[in-house]
Amino acid sequence: MTEVRIGNPFRQRNNFPRIGGCTRLALSFAFLAAMPAARPAAGQSQPPSTQPAPQSSTKPDDQSDEPEANPARPTVSNPATLTPVGYLQFETGTLGATNSPEFSTRYEFNEVIKLAVTRRLEFLEASEPAVHYTVNGVSANGVAEVFLGAQAVLLPGEGAKPTLSASYSRRVYDGGAPELDVGSPLNSSVLYASADVEGFHYDANAVFNEVLEGPVRRLQFGQTLSISHPLGKGFGLSGEIWRFTQPFLRSNAIGNLWAVTYTARKNLVLDAGFEKGLTGTSTHWEAFAGLTYLLPHRLWKK
Repeated sequence: MTEVRIGNPFRQRNNFPRIGGCTRLALSFAFLAAMPAARPAAGQSQPPSTQPAPQSSTKPDDQSDEPEANPARPTVSNPATLTPVGYLQFETGTLGATNSPEFSTRYEFNEVIKLAVTRRLEFLEASEPAVHYTVNGVSANGVAEVFLGAQAVLLPGEGAKPTLSASYSRRVYDGGAPELDVGSPLNSSVLYASADVEGFHYDANAVFNEVLEGPVRRLQFGQTLSISHPLGKGFGLSGEIWRFTQPFLRSNAIGNLWAVTYTARKNLVLDAGFEKGLTGTSTHWEAFAGLTYLLPHRLWKK
């Protein structure tokens, strides 16, 4: 699985060269679009924000001119809330990892694209268009997986009342690159809960994956919990603990993640952090950085 992993993986497929080109175009467009957006207008004040967007994202769209991003990165956990209806959101990042069961080093670019078509339904695509890795002293370049999926809000919440949602995703392309400790599922279903309690925001996920090794299929279980808190002046801090079973290794991958986020604008959030594996079959270290950018123009009229 990838850092896109998203506690729940999402990615893409069909004719691979076509899809790889589309993903690279999306990556380039997201970065170019984000550059001018990083310069706030004069006199504009930015409210402190942590990595997950507030629960109000399940309510009717804000009437302000600038929509608000709802980042899922960089934590393994995803928020139960969706992105603003009708706006494309790009979650773009890079990840470096060392010492895992399938590799000694691994570096990747990852991309997640989201579009909510209603306040209750969102479609997602996730991919790793470029991976460089070293296995048994031999280095190579490759492409990892592409996933397609959807997430639906089951019960909207507000404040301490949690928002509950569920998602399903399927791997539609496998590039064959070695994976991180949690692997790469063929099918994945996830249950989400998100809420704000006493100034802290939490995202909790329960993950059910179908993983394969040759013709053999197994069920993988995962649990994630991330807690975030604003630090002021647009900065936020997130901490997370997660666990995934490893059915073919008869073990568990457990990790602890810490990340800092910075809200440059309502529709642009930057992030960076690290993750430490806590078991012998976990990826030992990961470092990552990226951004979440919500295109400020709605794709269709209200």
